[in-house]
Amino acid sequence: MLRIFLILSTVLFSILPGMGQRSSSENLVVIVLDGMRWQEVFAGADSALINNPSFTRNKNRVLSRFWDADPQIRRKKLFPFFWRTIATSGQLYGNRWQQSYVNVRNPYQLTYPGFSEMLTGHVNHEISSNRLVTNKSTNVLETINAQKGFEYKVALFATSDLFPFLMDRKNSKVYVNADSDSLAFAAPEFMLLNEMQHLTAKPTTERPDLLTYFAAKEYVKKYKPRVLYLAMGETDAFAHEGNYDQYLETALAQDKMIERFWTMIQSMPQYKNKTTLLITCDHGRGDAAKQQWTSHGPNIPDSGEIWIAAMGPSTKAYGEMKGHPAIYQEQLAATMAAVLGLPYKPATHIAAPPVESIFSFK
Repeated sequence: MLRIFLILSTVLFSILPGMGQRSSSENLVVIVLDGMRWQEVFAGADSALINNPSFTRNKNRVLSRFWDADPQIRRKKLFPFFWRTIATSGQLYGNRWQQSYVNVRNPYQLTYPGFSEMLTGHVNHEISSNRLVTNKSTNVLETINAQKGFEYKVALFATSDLFPFLMDRKNSKVYVNADSDSLAFAAPEFMLLNEMQHLTAKPTTERPDLLTYFAAKEYVKKYKPRVLYLAMGETDAFAHEGNYDQYLETALAQDKMIERFWTMIQSMPQYKNKTTLLITCDHGRGDAAKQQWTSHGPNIPDSGEIWIAAMGPSTKAYGEMKGHPAIYQEQLAATMAAVLGLPYKPATHIAAPPVESIFSFK
């Protein structure tokens, strides 16, 4: 009789959603590349911009490092980790040439509205520009931080100075370190990074991405958060400058940072095979008129077009996604919670549903 009961229990648990073979992640890493266009993610360097001397300073160097006639080879030159690892072990969304559409919902198509939509799960019309005002909408990071087992285990590192306002840092229990914030830790690694960040000339007017990256990396090594959000900004900064050489070099450097970060956490027992990696951007850029690639906003076509990459224990290895229903940036907040097996029902608004194809508990 006991044997029959066990068999029936096994069958029942395999059928009920969220039970039985449930395999949600224990940890989450979200990395955002500010203003990184989907066109380069899926096709590599753009020949029209390479051949325009107004945007490319050293054409021969760019050609030697990033060019090939085959777009699938080009994209591997620019994002080798994306296309050698995530494409075989995870999912990539946003190749509009393959009927994969990922869009922002907010009409502003700027940095702060994009990050707000991504983290709150809705369009907050009080955040309509990059003006540094406190975001009053509940966000998914503070919601996760309030869950049992996640208390004080959520951290955010960013190059931009908008995040203390987005997170309402004065009233938040999430650790937030952005732009010129000091790294107030006694460990020698943090002391060195702190000295470096306060001595840098800030070529893009904000903390260099490299220092933001290393600060986050050291924090993970020492404090082992369960959720880390890392927002880098130099792709957007160099695009606004019209510096296509440096935009491409920065994209490649960020891909290398992500690869090394992933390699590190896969070497740590707490994270190995227990962590979901989500990568995305906050907005698109101009493309229909090539000279508008430097800009984005409601008057620049293509600014609302973004992309998503995902990999982890609850993400099936579908590779490059094609022909699925349109996905919106506002769905990412609930998706971040869902991969951890958590709901996201903020008190201040109704959040968009998660992207179910990114996680599977069956």
